Amino acid sequence: MASLSPIIVWFRRDLRLADNPALFEAAQSGRPVVPVYLWEDDAPRPLGSAARWWLHHSLKALSRQLAALGVPLLLRQGRAIEELPRLAAEIGADTVLWNRRTAPREAALDTAVTRALVALGLRVESFNAGLLFEPGAVRTRSGQPFQVFTPFWRACLALPEPARPLPAPAALTGMTGLSGDAVDEWRLLPATPDWAKGIGAVWTPGEDAARARLCDFIEEGLTRYTLRRDHPDQDGTSRLSGHLAFGEIGPRQVWHAARRAGAEPADGFLRELGWREFSHHTLAFSPDFAEQPQRREFRDFPWTEDAGQWAAFIAGRTGYPIVDAGMRALWDTGWMHNRVRMIAASFLVKDLLIPWQRGEEWFWDTLIDADSAANAAGWQWVAGCGLDSAPYFRIFNPVVQGEKFDPRGRYVRRWLPELAGLSDQFIHRPWEASPEQLRAAGVSLGRSYPHPIIDHGSARRRALQAYSALRGTGAA
Repeated sequence: MASLSPIIVWFRRDLRLADNPALFEAAQSGRPVVPVYLWEDDAPRPLGSAARWWLHHSLKALSRQLAALGVPLLLRQGRAIEELPRLAAEIGADTVLWNRRTAPREAALDTAVTRALVALGLRVESFNAGLLFEPGAVRTRSGQPFQVFTPFWRACLALPEPARPLPAPAALTGMTGLSGDAVDEWRLLPATPDWAKGIGAVWTPGEDAARARLCDFIEEGLTRYTLRRDHPDQDGTSRLSGHLAFGEIGPRQVWHAARRAGAEPADGFLRELGWREFSHHTLAFSPDFAEQPQRREFRDFPWTEDAGQWAAFIAGRTGYPIVDAGMRALWDTGWMHNRVRMIAASFLVKDLLIPWQRGEEWFWDTLIDADSAANAAGWQWVAGCGLDSAPYFRIFNPVVQGEKFDPRGRYVRRWLPELAGLSDQFIHRPWEASPEQLRAAGVSLGRSYPHPIIDHGSARRRALQAYSALRGTGAA
């Protein structure tokens, strides 16, 4: 009977039970539910290495949660446009539900899958689970997408508050006897060498860990967020980005949890959630957001490609401690503090004149929270080529930034132990220490720690000259 036909719930970056509209709708029907995750052969952008590690453990966690409700998570590999119709025919399903992907290339794939399923007589329905507001719901007065964050966020705050999160299903009815893959077969984890040990020591993927992290932050960190968020030596950020990237927790859950704490402590934090929203809304209307500058004049920018400097940058061997600390933290833990991301990005694109796309690709591969929208938005903001970005002539001085946001050098000492013996005075500028001071600290410049690979002052002048030439002004 049609009324007893199973419902397929297609999981993607919504690896949670609570506030999962597709799963909630399926549970409310009272019909058998078949949750499936597809390793998509035709994914527009394959996951990076660190994100693959996270996905492995997140799928394990989701599988345990569903198993506790008596429903197995079915894992299969292939093209969704082939695998979903095949699965529907195999189990006699007449309905397929999923939560929407708003990135244009993923959305185009979903549209093609929808057409294929509807042509076979199946009902398809999708839901918003990954954003506070639908991209089309936040527009300028002329009906166009916003290009600047502040008026965008003001318009969001004028809309009705995001819907309250949906509860996780209390029970589900599943099907047995279905054949699928084991997540280990997908070989998402590194083998030899196992470079993910540091990531595993810091992060616990899964919905339970996401919820615990959110609760801890609301109770312990929210009231001090605006004071501490820019200081990498302090635990001042929410550290929810990886959980949000994989949908182990949803933005509506974060929004309402913060709001319950009161408007005053929540506003600054929610503004950062708004930046995530703005990034995704921008990507929804800009298919090439991750590859091309939104300000078209930057397509002719005179970038350089210095292989030696690039190698020093990704290895954390530039000679600028705050940059190097951030890059080593990224490699070891799969995450970098947001302030340090801006400092490192500025150094790459403005001191070294290496294209921001190279940095974006490296972050895509090494970040556990790799997200096409947020990643591109961050890099374009720093590079000055986004629609709403820092002016290109805003060039971070890595020494000044280090001294301002890591004044005691605790962050640098953690990630650059070879500099740990230096005093606070020289921790961010070791080349200014005397030979005696370096020797007393056990530092040998050029051996245990490199000399700066470029002079910041000269690099700044070169960057401004390149920008002036781009604009045709002929003057820095």
